[in-house]
Amino acid sequence: MKSGFVNIFGKPNAGKSTLLNALMGEKMAIVSHKVQTTRHRIKTILTEKDYQIIFSDTPGIIEPKYKLHEKMMDAVRGSLEDADVALLITDVRENIDESHAIFSALKLKAPAIVILNKADTVNNEQLKSTAKFFEQQPYCKEVVAVSALKKTGIDELLKRILTYLPEGEPFFEGDDMSDMPTKFFVGEMIREKIFLLYGDEIPYHTTVLVQEFKEKTTLIKIAADIIVQRETQKGIVLGEGGSMIKKLGTDARKDIEEFLGRKVFLELFVKVKPKWRDNEMQLKEYGY
Repeated sequence: MKSGFVNIFGKPNAGKSTLLNALMGEKMAIVSHKVQTTRHRIKTILTEKDYQIIFSDTPGIIEPKYKLHEKMMDAVRGSLEDADVALLITDVRENIDESHAIFSALKLKAPAIVILNKADTVNNEQLKSTAKFFEQQPYCKEVVAVSALKKTGIDELLKRILTYLPEGEPFFEGDDMSDMPTKFFVGEMIREKIFLLYGDEIPYHTTVLVQEFKEKTTLIKIAADIIVQRETQKGIVLGEGGSMIKKLGTDARKDIEEFLGRKVFLELFVKVKPKWRDNEMQLKEYGY
């Protein structure tokens, strides 16, 4: 039996969350084209007959500007400490030096596989030269090319991960796919829709707090607060005559129902909490 922690690191928007979802065969982490979508360390559990892999998606590595960013980088540091295998992911089209600087700075003790994501978007020559560069780096055990979005190269990557995974008993019993509570995933699904529906500024000033999660006989009743920093942002989230929050609620409810396999009644409220991203107590309350 093989068992261990396999943690994913990289720049914002390299495709970490998409890779995690591809490896799990389920949508476990929210995804958007905007950077810094992932704010938490999201642990997922892949259990098969002869192995158990605990994958961790981590926030993209950035220079912190707020306490929220500091918490996000704390999640990255925690993932460095317990990694049995590290997956270092880079968008193959992007500047090699930037990813190389990040990977070097991690000072990994665990064996690392460098993943060239979006491999289907470049020609063979570029793929080979990028692979050759990373193969020569001291932190790299080997290079695997994938397209996380199209799920190509994922089976090969799993095989490669298993060669480095230590032997040991499973860390988790049963068939749970995460150690996070269901409420966490519900909040993340609402937050994903905020990233998809609103302009550049709003998603970064917003978080979601699930206040109520009640299972009734016919449905699950969920109430959640959308936290913003300013009154003007509240107006944008609500939209004219409540049109935007209605669309947000409809889109989020569909995803939550699919995730839970149950009918859902979803209520959303918008609350203004000035400077919440720099408030230690509020960050704690919101799960950071």
